[in-house]
Amino acid sequence: MKEQMNNRRYPIGIQTFSEIRELNCIYIDKTEYVYRMNQPGLKYVFLSRPRRFGKSLLTSTLRSYFEGRKELFKGLAIEKLETEWTAYPVLHFDLSLAKHLTPERLIKTIHSFLEENEKRLGVSPGNTEEVHLRLKDLIINLHEKTGKQVVVLIDEYDAPLLDVVHEDKNLPQLRLEMRNFFSPLKACDPYLKFVFLTGITKFSQLSIFSELNNIRNISMEEDYGGICGITEEEMITQMSEDLEILAKHLKTTREEVLAKLKNYYDGYHFTWPSPDIYNPFSLLNAFASKKLKPFWFESGTPTYLLEMLRKFNIPPSKIGGKLVRISAFDIPIEQMKNKNITPLLYQSGYITITCYDENTQLYSLDIPNKEVRLGLMENLLDAYLDVSNEEAGTAISLMSVPLRQNNLEEFFRQLRTFLSTIPYCENTDYEGHYQQVFYIIFSLLGHYADVEVRTPQGRIDVVLRTKTHLYVMELKLNQSAESALNQIELKNYPERFALCGLPIVKVGINFDKETHTLSDWSISGE
Repeated sequence: MKEQMNNRRYPIGIQTFSEIRELNCIYIDKTEYVYRMNQPGLKYVFLSRPRRFGKSLLTSTLRSYFEGRKELFKGLAIEKLETEWTAYPVLHFDLSLAKHLTPERLIKTIHSFLEENEKRLGVSPGNTEEVHLRLKDLIINLHEKTGKQVVVLIDEYDAPLLDVVHEDKNLPQLRLEMRNFFSPLKACDPYLKFVFLTGITKFSQLSIFSELNNIRNISMEEDYGGICGITEEEMITQMSEDLEILAKHLKTTREEVLAKLKNYYDGYHFTWPSPDIYNPFSLLNAFASKKLKPFWFESGTPTYLLEMLRKFNIPPSKIGGKLVRISAFDIPIEQMKNKNITPLLYQSGYITITCYDENTQLYSLDIPNKEVRLGLMENLLDAYLDVSNEEAGTAISLMSVPLRQNNLEEFFRQLRTFLSTIPYCENTDYEGHYQQVFYIIFSLLGHYADVEVRTPQGRIDVVLRTKTHLYVMELKLNQSAESALNQIELKNYPERFALCGLPIVKVGINFDKETHTLSDWSISGE
């Protein structure tokens, strides 16, 4: 799909560099990074970034560069940097086309990829059924034919594995087949100019890259922090006209549009320090449609992530707010134990680096922006309430009105009605379930919420902060709202927030085990 607005062409869905340039679409200039990567000492490179962050476009840009297509780079940064423009034979494999396959079908698909490259480069097909031998022969034959070293680009290398990462049956065999395919890359070193792999996750070098142990992971290197995505500086300088067009359409100021875009799509950092990085897919869609929506989630939520969250029983409130050491980013996905899926959440783009403390050497990780928070909560709501997203979205949107007016009585009445209409679902007979329901609902309404908040006297079930009030909530199951409120008074929970600058409201809530909804509530301190 190609969108056009006021002669501004947005490459929505276009991941081929040559097509973007030939159609005169908007291209955020990343070619300085491309030139930087083709320097002595940088030969085997791996880059991890979330889906739809520009990995495929970067791979395509590298292909055009190594093919020596100088005409495509006119007016870009690399035009002033590169002087040789040597054309090399380039093998390009897009493994995003190899999803949801059995081991047998995966082998056939890889053979088809090899055949496509053989035909494109005029090399005779390999006479072997072994994919690794066919790849080896292809590299050597290309070198002999052209007299030049070969470039190998492998995009989305982990795509065949991600959808089965939560399974114990298919993952080992698929991983074995992928390791077999990659195995010639180190042995063919004399014939190779450059090898580049992209993916979302890191699979163990011991399993996937058992032979390719000299690959350099640039994913968290400061020099490559802005290689994918759109930095704030790039948006302001290279998309200035687009900001003006969007502001005019929304009948607001440029400054207000910048603030809204930042709230929705900014917040990504893949190293520290790092420029502010926006989700490129969402940002381009926002400019093209002149709307602010959760475009990234509408394009599909990876099933592997939701399956992993369910498998390890990770509650929504525990997705963000992480403190980790640098080693946590390097944990291979198949070695995640003890319910630690933080690396997967980070690599997939659902949490990102927000800060780094040099004294403790700890990275802070959290949900990057409004789009991700809303998308996550909408998808996770189904795990806690057996209701359609559309039905839940309508009911929750209606609840925003009384909450915004600090009318808790009406808010709880609407919430009780909403929960009473939901069919019974399992695992609801404990207070923690309702804590997570509250957390999801408040997050969907755009408010700060936290659960199990520590105080000197104990833990508060739910803390909600709106623009006008701070609510301290205690939840009970099959007891009474008064007993919940009494616990808040007895343990003096509000004392912790005495300096918050907002009126503090104490709320006791009781849920009924039989009806699975609120039975009563008590409010103090409005």
